[in-house]
Amino acid sequence: MPILHGPFRQIIALWDIPLKGKIQNEELTVIEQGGVVVEDGYIVNIAPFSSFDVRDYEYHPIEEDMVLIPGLVDCHTHLVWGGSRYQDYTMRTSGRSYQDILAAGGGIFDSVRKTQQAESEDLLQNLIRRADKHLNEGVTTIEVKTGYGLETAHELRLLEVIRDAKSVVKADLVPTCLAAHVCPKDYEPAAFLAYLENELLPQVLVRGLSKRVDIFVEDNAFPEPLARPYLSAARKLGFELTVHADQFSVGGSKLAVEMGAFSADHLEASGENEIKALATSDVISVALPGASLGLGMQFTPARKLLDAGVSLAIATDWNPGSAPMGDLLVQTSLLGVYEKLTAAELLAGITFRAAQALNLKDRGRLAIGERADMIAFSLKDYREIFYHQGSVKPSLVWKSGQLT
Repeated sequence: MPILHGPFRQIIALWDIPLKGKIQNEELTVIEQGGVVVEDGYIVNIAPFSSFDVRDYEYHPIEEDMVLIPGLVDCHTHLVWGGSRYQDYTMRTSGRSYQDILAAGGGIFDSVRKTQQAESEDLLQNLIRRADKHLNEGVTTIEVKTGYGLETAHELRLLEVIRDAKSVVKADLVPTCLAAHVCPKDYEPAAFLAYLENELLPQVLVRGLSKRVDIFVEDNAFPEPLARPYLSAARKLGFELTVHADQFSVGGSKLAVEMGAFSADHLEASGENEIKALATSDVISVALPGASLGLGMQFTPARKLLDAGVSLAIATDWNPGSAPMGDLLVQTSLLGVYEKLTAAELLAGITFRAAQALNLKDRGRLAIGERADMIAFSLKDYREIFYHQGSVKPSLVWKSGQLT
């Protein structure tokens, strides 16, 4: 029997907001005193509560003022890792740069060593714990990258850990193969990418462990000329592409556009030319404010991207080094303050625009036929969500129509 939820003080459905460009709050359709009907995990009706007869449904009353929005989507995380990187933090606050720490064998290399040494069960339980924390804070879909294994056996193990976690956690996990995160010291970058192309990626496909490939495009990781043939080969194999782009230097976003990637993530260094190229493409630009906070660097130029007509998503980059916070609402709220983003732009960036970065068409909006991933805040107005700078978390979370 269909389930009727309501009445909600406000429902922000986002069903009529475009995928690209800036959004004014006045463009949002706000359903006052609204109700939602769910059946078999999907939304089958959404309308003012007065239009429903509760006798026709299994009725789940909402007895306090609440604001209902779509479940959040975190489209860029590194949630499977071993160990801690508190040493990196200490070095950064003493004046060392991210690139200097990486060149000295710390940074990502430190996490690679600790992750390779970790037991699979420990990696699994920590991933489950992090994913459950995210779900409790309203994140119903979570992208999870590898990248702390590098070698084939270790990367496959991390993908298997993600697969095993998917059968346990209620949030949806979307695995991404980021073996091309950094080049091991005993390889030349071109040789390592050839190794991944020939040894790892075919096994990922055969085992059905991921349909997404990512690469960190930077001079001290994988320069653009080397990244291009790797991404081209991954695309020919059938992988969807995403790119760590323009974090410290430009070039990655141009490559993402050229390769038809679903997203270009970071973009802190993107300038006018990069923004123009992204605006003429279908690539989702993903801002990662957690990394900017962790590294003490500039934010992604979110305001300029939106004004140019780009589709902007916002994600946590939750990882053990540059972005250990892992709080999507806090980071989104802070980005909004510094980049002068409207509440409507922030909501779009962590719902349906983030879902598009993962090529997911069935979530991120509250509309008939969409997955019933929904979260409700004990608030009277949707603008209070970011006014509280992320400190107010959802009181109720539904995943595929089930209250978690």
